[in-house]
This record gives sequence, C-alpha cells and structure tokens, in this order.
Amino acid sequence: MRQLWPHAVEEIAPYDAYRLDDPASPHLRLSMVQAVDGRATDVAGVSGGLGGEGDFAVFVALRALADAILVGAGTARVEDYGPHRVRPSLAIRRRADGRTEPAPIVVVTRSAALAPTARLFAEARTPTIVLTCAAAPPERRRALADVAEVLVVGDDTVDLAEGLRRLREDRGLTHVVCEGGPTLNADLLAGGLVDELCTTIAPQLAGGDGPGIVERLDRRVQLTLARVLTDGRELFTSYRVTRPVEAAAD
Repeated sequence: MRQLWPHAVEEIAPYDAYRLDDPASPHLRLSMVQAVDGRATDVAGVSGGLGGEGDFAVFVALRALADAILVGAGTARVEDYGPHRVRPSLAIRRRADGRTEPAPIVVVTRSAALAPTARLFAEARTPTIVLTCAAAPPERRRALADVAEVLVVGDDTVDLAEGLRRLREDRGLTHVVCEGGPTLNADLLAGGLVDELCTTIAPQLAGGDGPGIVERLDRRVQLTLARVLTDGRELFTSYRVTRPVEAAAD
C-alpha cells in the first residue's frame, strides 16, 4: 500500500496509516466501499462484490483499530454478518493499543427484527450489542436479550447519540467504526456524530439503481481531505468531517 497524501510514503500498512495518535480517544469512522459511479452495492445488492484485496486489507485494519463495529440491521442481514475475528497478524498490534478482545458488533434496529439464531449472535466471542428503541415489540427484545446485550435508547426511534454515549461511558467502547448502511450513515452525519469518512473507490461502474454510501441526507456536510492511499488498483480516501453540519434550506 502506498500513501499519496498528505505526504508520500512508498510502503505503509493500513493499520499504521489509519491509526490515531491517541488510540483511546473518542472517534467515529464511517467505512464504505463504492464504485466510480457512486454505487455502494453491486448488481446482487451487496457491497462485498465491489472491493478487491486492498479494500479487504483496509476493512480488516479499521476493524482491528476499533473498540466496536456499528452496523444497521438491514446491512447485517443482507451481508450475512458474523462476529469480529481478529487476524493473527494484527492481534499483537491490537493488544498493544489496549484492545484484548474482538470488537463487539453493535446492531442498530428500530424493530428488533433480528433472528436470535443468526451467527452474529451464536458465534460471537464478544457478545453482540443491539441498539433499539421502546417502540420495538417487547417479545422481540426479550428474545434478543437471551443472546445479546440489548440497549433501549429512544422511544419511537433509536437515539444514536444516546446509544454512542452509553457505549463509550458505560462500556469504554470509545473508537467506533460504522459499516453502514447508507441510511444509518445519513442519520449519524445529520446528528453531527461522525469524525471521519473512509471510502474505497473501486475501479468499476457498478450500474443499476443501488444506493450510494449515504442516502436521504437532509443537509450539507463539509469534508476535509485527510489521507489518500492506493494499492495500484483501488483508491482509499479519508476525510475529516467539519462541524457543524448545515441544515438544508426550506
């Protein structure tokens, strides 16, 4: 992997490129892959078919750097999410940064419509966390509570700010990477909760009418380019999110 910006580095590991100066500082990253035409999924409706080896290396590194992995329920179902597994090559680096266990997957769901038998729960070494709201059917919440930690944050919708606060203050999960989907990304950005946007630009035109990396964002969000990497095939960009976000004009 080569770094092109902010200064040239001929060979750099993704873990080093994306590692914060203070690994314990509160930080929320959005991590997404997109085709050159802006599509975030392939013709099969999943993102996994877009990225190559370099994208996977960045994906693995961003997970290894995180205390928690945030994902929307729809994305978790479509992409058949399983628990986080730390690659042996990164386990030593992760432990040196104070992270001795795999990061929990944190699923955001208003309806709590998740199968308790899914491997996301059944195979998890670090228990999966579910962020839901009081409007979710009680019987679903009870079923999930048998296989995961369920946090009720919000009444009719999931209060993402409160959910992140509880993850950080109550559980010490300060560095969070969000892997989508596009609606969850928009909600986090609109709430001013995102610090960094990390994207892989895959060298293809995905076509179709699939979503972009952000859907239904109702305001402008200013970004500042922080990093550009390449493996000779894909581009990996990182942007700092400039606050405050600007609400859309009426």
